Amino acid sequence: MAQYKIAHIREQGQDIIIIPLGSDFGNKPSSTQEGIIESLQLCARSAGLAGTVVPVWRVGSRHSFIAPTPWHPYFKSLSWNAIMSNLNKVLTCG
Repeated sequence: MAQYKIAHIREQGQDIIIIPLGSDFGNKPSSTQEGIIESLQLCARSAGLAGTVVPVWRVGSRHSFIAPTPWHPYFKSLSWNAIMSNLNKVLTCG
C-alpha cells in the first residue's frame, strides 16, 4: 500500500487535496499523469476526503502542479516550503 503525506485544505470555498509527488511525475506522459491523478482521486474519495486532488512536484528549486485553471494563481503563489508546511494527513492507497 502506498502512503502519501497530503494537505487537505479549504481555499476560497474549495476543498483541495494537495499531494506532493516525486519529481519524475513531471516527466511522465500526460495520459499516465491523468491515470495517476484519477487513481489518487478515487483513493481520496474512498477515504472520505472531499475535494479535488492536485499533484505537485519539484522542478529544480521551483514546483509544478496540475490543477483547474482558476486555481493556477493560488498554486503559483505558493512556495514548496508553504506546501510542505500544510501537510496535515496521510492518505493510504492500495
